Amino acid sequence: MGPEKRIKLAIFLVLFFLGTGTVGYSYIDGYSLLDAFYMTVITITTVGYGEIQQLSEAGRVFTIFLILSGVGSIAFAAGAFTELIIERSANPNRWKKPMEKKIIKLKGHTIICGHGRVGAAAAEHLKKNHAQFVVIENSPEGLEELHELGYHFIQGDGTREEVLLKAGIKRASSLIAVLNSDPDNLFAVLIARELNPVLRITARTEHSSAESRMLRAGADSVISPFVAAGQRVAESLLSKGALVSGDLDTVEGGLQKPEWLHIAEQSALVGKSVSAVGRLVNGSIVGIRRKSLDALLPEDNEVVEVGDNLLIMNYELGVHPGVVTVQPKEIVFIDDNPVILRLYTRLFQKAGFNIMCASTGHEGYDMVVKEMPDGVVVDLNLPDTSGLAICEKIKALPGAEKIKLFLFTADEQEGLRKTAAAAGVDKVVVKSPDAGEIVVMVSHYLA
Repeated sequence: MGPEKRIKLAIFLVLFFLGTGTVGYSYIDGYSLLDAFYMTVITITTVGYGEIQQLSEAGRVFTIFLILSGVGSIAFAAGAFTELIIERSANPNRWKKPMEKKIIKLKGHTIICGHGRVGAAAAEHLKKNHAQFVVIENSPEGLEELHELGYHFIQGDGTREEVLLKAGIKRASSLIAVLNSDPDNLFAVLIARELNPVLRITARTEHSSAESRMLRAGADSVISPFVAAGQRVAESLLSKGALVSGDLDTVEGGLQKPEWLHIAEQSALVGKSVSAVGRLVNGSIVGIRRKSLDALLPEDNEVVEVGDNLLIMNYELGVHPGVVTVQPKEIVFIDDNPVILRLYTRLFQKAGFNIMCASTGHEGYDMVVKEMPDGVVVDLNLPDTSGLAICEKIKALPGAEKIKLFLFTADEQEGLRKTAAAAGVDKVVVKSPDAGEIVVMVSHYLA
C-alpha cells in the first residue's frame, strides 16, 4: 500500500473511532454530544484528564475498547504521515509533478536544450530580462543546480520528442539547442522543427562545417562560441585601432552596423571569392544568404553567385563602383491566421524579402496604400471581407499596375482562376504542405 493510501486509511480510522466514541458515551451513560465527543478525544489521545461523570460498568468496558483501538489508529496515522514526509524528502524526483504543472501554464516561452556553459549563460540572460524559459537537462548535477536556481526545468534528453512536448514546444516561441555534441544539436533541431514549424531555432555548433547542415535541418541561426569569442577579440582590437590589415585602409571610427549587399546579375562581384569581395568593398563578409539558406562566416574561397545576399561588416562605407545593389522586394501578406503569418514571415525574410503582415483585409489595404509594395499575398477568406474584393481595390489604385497580386486559398474552387483574373490577380496560390513552394513561386513572379 502506497503512502497516500495509508494516509487516507489512517484519517478514516481516526474519524471512525471519534464518531464511535461520541455515539457510545452518549448512548451508554447519557452524555451530551459535546461531553461525549470531549470524553472520546481525551480517551484516544491518552491525555489523562478525569471523567466528566462517573462511568457505569458498561461505560468502562467501552472505554477500554476505545483506548485500545483509538490509540492504535492515532499511532497508525502518525506513522503514515511520518513515512510520507520521509519518502518525499528523500525522493530525488519530488519536484517533477509541481514543475510539470508550472510548465503547462507557460506560453510563448523559450526552450533551452542543455545547461552547460552556453546554456547557463543563455538562461541567466533570459532571467535578467524577465523572459519565461524551460531548461532540458539530463545530468543529476545539472538538475540539482537548476533546482537551486529556481528555473523551470525538465529532466530528459533534448533530442527526444516526448521530452520536448513536456517542455511545451507546441506553445513555445523559440528554442536554443546547446547540447554537448553537434549530432545531438542537429537531431534536436530536426525534431523541434517538425513539432513546431513556426519556432525560432538557434543551434550551437563546434565546427563551422556543420553550420550548413544545421540550417538545412531547420535552424534559423547557428552560433559557434569559439568563433564568436574570436570575433569579439578582433572587434575589440579593431575598434581601438590596434589592428590594421594590409588589405584594408586604416580603420577610422570603429566598426559600423552590418549591411546586406545584394549581388545582381550584372555585378562585378559575381564569380569572385569571399576574400576578394571583402577587399573590394573594404569590409568583412560575415554571412551569405543563398536562396533559403544562411551561412555564417563563409570560407575565404567560397565563390559569390548571382542572387546572393552578403552580410558585410564595413570599416568604411565605400562600395566598389562595379558593385550593383538591389533593394529587397517588399511583400504585404494578409491572412487572419496568426500561425500562418508567423510561418511565412520567417520564410519570406529568409528568402531576402521585406515582409509586412496584416490580419484583416482593411488593415492590409491601408498598408498597401501607404507602402505600395512589390507584391501582395492575400487570403481568399478574410474575417471582414473577401480577398478578391481587396485585390480589386488594390488594382484600382493609381500606380498599382506594378504590384503583383497573389490570391492565397486552401481549396481552389472551379472557376476561381477566371474570377481572380478578372479581379486583377496575377496568380492563384493553393496552400501546400510544403510552405517553401509558395515563397519560391512568389520570388519567381517578382524576379
